[in-house]
Amino acid sequence: MNLIMAEKHYKKGETTVVWKPSLCIHSANCVKNLPRVFNPNRKPWIETEHASEEELINTIKKCPSGALSYLIDSADTASEIIQENKKQIKVMSSGPLIISDGCSIEYNGETIEKDGIVALCRCGHSNNKPFCDGSHRVKEFKD
Repeated sequence: MNLIMAEKHYKKGETTVVWKPSLCIHSANCVKNLPRVFNPNRKPWIETEHASEEELINTIKKCPSGALSYLIDSADTASEIIQENKKQIKVMSSGPLIISDGCSIEYNGETIEKDGIVALCRCGHSNNKPFCDGSHRVKEFKD
């Protein structure tokens, strides 16, 4: 079952935090790095007023799945900023493969083009294959 949830936007000054729930692997990096902003126990779970724009951006850059990104307003246009890393593939301990900077994925006879950070399932339990949905935690996947 592939559940696609609409992305959410949270504004702070010239910065808009973009959350794409369907990409989230629940690493909790955001919660650990900036708990006064990112709190899954409240609604809305992101409250940008509790941090500076710089703090928000620095925390967003630590998101391993690309579920968090940001927009910077400018006089011309707002453009989405994705992490600016060299392309790399990182094997997360007991978790997904993290591919930085987008990729082309061939899966079940289809080609899927992805921009930004991509988290691919390694445990085989994701309900959103080939992408990670955090099922490795529930199934206690160990590598």
